[in-house]
Amino acid sequence: MSDGRKEPSDLLSRGHTAASVLESPAAAFGAAAAARLSPPPASPNPGPRPRAAAAAPPPPAQQQGMAAADVGRQAGAVHVPDSEPSTSYDGLTFVSHMIAGSVAGIIEHTAMYPVDTIKTRMQALSHPGQRLHSSTLQALRAVLRREGVGGLYRGVTAVAGGAGPAHALYFASYEAAKRALGGDAEGHHPLAAAAAGAAATLVNDAAMTPVDVVKQRLQVAHSPYSGPLDCVRQVVRQEGTGALFRSYRTTIVMNIPYTAVHFSVYESAKKLLLGDDAAAEEGLREQVIAGGLAGGTASALTTPLDVVKTRLQTEGVHSPRRYGTTAVLPVLRRIVREEGAGALWRGIGPRVLFHAPAAAVCWGSYETMKTLLAGEHQ
Repeated sequence: MSDGRKEPSDLLSRGHTAASVLESPAAAFGAAAAARLSPPPASPNPGPRPRAAAAAPPPPAQQQGMAAADVGRQAGAVHVPDSEPSTSYDGLTFVSHMIAGSVAGIIEHTAMYPVDTIKTRMQALSHPGQRLHSSTLQALRAVLRREGVGGLYRGVTAVAGGAGPAHALYFASYEAAKRALGGDAEGHHPLAAAAAGAAATLVNDAAMTPVDVVKQRLQVAHSPYSGPLDCVRQVVRQEGTGALFRSYRTTIVMNIPYTAVHFSVYESAKKLLLGDDAAAEEGLREQVIAGGLAGGTASALTTPLDVVKTRLQTEGVHSPRRYGTTAVLPVLRRIVREEGAGALWRGIGPRVLFHAPAAAVCWGSYETMKTLLAGEHQ
C-alpha cells in the first residue's frame, strides 16, 4: 500500500499466523509492532516476492518484533483467567446465584400457594382422630364455600417475605457446595448433586422454619390469628420463641432426603433428556420437565415426614392434642397407633400436585434468571 501500512496478508507472509494476529489485543499489538520494525519493500509493485527472499532469515529488528508479538500473545493468554476471579459457577458470582434463587423461591411459593393450603387442611386435625377433609376436591370446596378465594391465600404474605432470602441462601449454597464437590465437572455426578442439596437445606431450613410455622397456623380452618405479625406475637407470648422452631428437627429430617432425591433426580433427568450429545445445551424445556419430575418424586417419598411436621407446627391451634416431643419417631408411632398407617400419607395428592409444578416453575425461573444475569456479566 502507498501509505506504508501493512495488510494482514503481509503480516502473515512475515512469519505470523492468523492466531497470533487475532488471538488477543496484546498479540495483535505485538504483530503490528513487528511489521512496523521491518523495512518496507524496495518497490511499490505488489507482485509476488522471490522465493529466496522469503526463505531468508528475518533481520534482527524483525526478530525483536516477532519476540514482542510472542510476549504479547503469552501475556494475553495469561490475563484471560485472571479477569474473572469472583465467578463461582456457570459464570455467575455468589450474589448472582442468590438473586436468581430469591426470585425463583418467591415465584414458586406464591404461584402454588392455594394447593399448599389444601394440603395443610388435609394433614392437620380439628380434634384427635378427626380428618378435616378426605379428598383434595372436598377440601377445596369447603374452603371456597366458607371463606371464598381469599381463604386459599391466608398467610401468603408471610411465605412471600420469607421465601426470598431463604431461597437466596438455598440456591447459592447449593451452587457453592456442588462446585466444591466436583458436581459441575463434565459427566454425570448425581451423588455430588445430592450431597450439595442436602448441605443447602441446612441453611435454608434455619431461615424458613419460623416462616413455615406462621404460614401453616394461618392456613388451618378457623385460624385465630388475624395475620402474620399477630401470629408471631401470640405464639411468642403464649408458647415462647422456641415454638417457632419446634419443627426444625423434623424439617431437617424430612428435607435432607427430600433435597437429596430432588437434586439427584433433577440433574439425572436433564442428562437423560439431553441424551448422549455432549455438545447439547439444556434449555427451558429440559429444566421444566426435570424440575417437575424431581419435585413430584421427592415430595411423594417424604409425605409421612411432612405429616409429622404439619402436626408439630399446628399443634394446639384448635386441637388439645400435644405430642410432648419434637422427635420424629415418637410422633410417627403415635399417629400410626391412634389413626392407622394411612394417616401418614394424608395429603400426598395435593403435596405432589404442589411440588411437581412448583419445582418446574422454580427451576425454570432460577435457570432463566441465571441466563439473564450471566448476560449482564458479559
